[in-house]
Amino acid sequence: MKLETGTPYPLGATWDGDGINFALFSENATRVQLCLFDAHGGKEYRELELPECTDGVWHGYLPDGVPGLVYGYRVDGPYAPAQGHRFNPHKMLLDPYARAIVGAPIDHPDFNGDDLENPGKPDPLDSAALAPKGKVVSGRYDWGGDTPPATPWHKTVIYEAHVKGLTARHPDIPADIRGTYAALAHPALIAHLQRLGITALELLPVHAHADEPRLQRLGLVNYWGYNTLGFFAPDERYWSGHDHTTPLTEFRDAVKALHAAGIEVILDVVFNHSAELDASGPTLSFRGIDNASYYHLNEQGEYENWTGCGNTMNLAHPRMVQLVMDCLRYWVGECHVDGFRFDLGPVLGRMPQFSSYAPLFAAIVQEPLLNKTKFIAEPWDIGPGGYQLGHFPDRFAEWNDQYRDTMRRFWLHDGVTRGEFAKRFAASSDFFHKRSRKPYASVNFITAHDGFNLRDLVSYNNKHNEANGEQNRDGHNENQSWNCGVEGASDDPSVLLVRKRSKKALLTTLLLSQGTPMLLAGDELAHTQQGNNNAYCQDNDITHLDWASADGDLTDYISSVLAVRARIAALVEPNWWDGQIDDGENHPDVQWLNASGEALKAHDWEDSAGRAMMVQLSGEWLIVVNGSANQVPFRLPTGVWCLELSSTDDLPTCISNGEYRASARSVAVLLHHSTIPSDKIV
Repeated sequence: MKLETGTPYPLGATWDGDGINFALFSENATRVQLCLFDAHGGKEYRELELPECTDGVWHGYLPDGVPGLVYGYRVDGPYAPAQGHRFNPHKMLLDPYARAIVGAPIDHPDFNGDDLENPGKPDPLDSAALAPKGKVVSGRYDWGGDTPPATPWHKTVIYEAHVKGLTARHPDIPADIRGTYAALAHPALIAHLQRLGITALELLPVHAHADEPRLQRLGLVNYWGYNTLGFFAPDERYWSGHDHTTPLTEFRDAVKALHAAGIEVILDVVFNHSAELDASGPTLSFRGIDNASYYHLNEQGEYENWTGCGNTMNLAHPRMVQLVMDCLRYWVGECHVDGFRFDLGPVLGRMPQFSSYAPLFAAIVQEPLLNKTKFIAEPWDIGPGGYQLGHFPDRFAEWNDQYRDTMRRFWLHDGVTRGEFAKRFAASSDFFHKRSRKPYASVNFITAHDGFNLRDLVSYNNKHNEANGEQNRDGHNENQSWNCGVEGASDDPSVLLVRKRSKKALLTTLLLSQGTPMLLAGDELAHTQQGNNNAYCQDNDITHLDWASADGDLTDYISSVLAVRARIAALVEPNWWDGQIDDGENHPDVQWLNASGEALKAHDWEDSAGRAMMVQLSGEWLIVVNGSANQVPFRLPTGVWCLELSSTDDLPTCISNGEYRASARSVAVLLHHSTIPSDKIV
């Protein structure tokens, strides 16, 4: 068996029907060996040198190679950590482009980079027996008539979920597929998503990931998956294992089923760091292939830790730009994914300072295949200048933590002025209304996977993360939460009433704000994580949604609010509000009113004690906001106003030139009529 020359492109292992082309980038290597294994990846039976190197890409072609072949690499070169080089041919390395992965790294000394007995020298232990390897796939799949929903940004409603946590305890989904990609395609789940009215399912990382050695020693796992091992391979943990399926085909089946239901699929992706962690972490792939090219290093050859995870990928390097672009094209072109949410997004633009004109951004915005793809950035990392809300390129939307914190403080605490509330309610124009950006760029959320979920937000003043094994030191300390008088679970009717009202007020505000709303899976069920606000390592009932105890009333309420949102022109049109009567309109898109029905004056905007106001949208919709702990009378604008929605379950009623008494901690939506409709007369 001998390798032919092959080609340097495409990178990875590509089956062409007659054989397999292997191509691996390593600018600083002196030798690369392709290693072939048995089907389980345990026994190495052949080492073949890649015969050619073109522009830093080592390549070779294996005639008669077929899908299913398991392989890895040994890469030789200098071991000089101070110069950034950590080559060690004793380490079996995973192809960064592997489409499927066999095995997962365990906490074991075979993965050491440095020789612990001779610091500064390469470790002599061979990792081949334990190392994860790539598997060649055919890539063939029948998409039938699959058509992406292509939901416009200004009509998008996102639902953030974990593949396993979403379905692991769903009683109407067969037990053998719960927690898998196959469960995402099940009619019971799809019916729930449609009932809610969401348009996009945003999945926490599905890329193959590793459990950090520290977690393994604690008997825990990286449940969220933010520790990527392979960017092109769907994680086998979420595969049912059914005959005639693979993780890839099962994932594609889920995408196809969701598309048929009109639901887009957005993937949370982690390009900012790898599972190799810091210098003491395992040598699995990039570190041994070409450490100096793949990572941001300082002048001493040490890893820049702008992610808090031990390393930072050098996404300014041309070959890393290529890897990310190849990956995005793969998931869109071959898996029909509709969008991406980028974890620690500023790393995408680090050169090393952040720039919205960085090479990767330039590549993304000009790529034809991605011209309809949704992009969302988490706009912060922990590096210098790491908070970049509002500074991403025009094609990007961004998670808006300013919205989250302001609305939590407004409803659960105090000190928020009407002006601050209005800025966040109006898509945070102070951050996003510039250049050619649109209101959708503000992805508004109250809760996300990171932090308290909604039930815990109104049930706990403090985090309770003891189960994570870090003595409750991990997780955010400033949550803007409120336990409504009792820490944790309570059966006190008065406490439960305040919690219910607070949850509904927060949800109503979120879903009726300008911008792109994002819901956290489980909030509609009133799921609790028992006060854990950093459940990244909890693969159990803390994070698996409790469908059996679901709050059906809350689910129905969210559905009704989203139905109202879809009817309000000012919320489903793509333009910024200007408060003016424009050509073709006889009313402003927005008016801000006080409780007396008058336009807000300068002192009203700056009053942080004033927790009552009205927002009139598209002339005919009135949103009545009472953030106080007392009932407040509102003088309604002239005309007949009929109650369409109330967070306190007020009875339907119509008011003609009169007063609406808003319950404490409530949001109500009224619709203007010329006369009282007959079906509204009470």
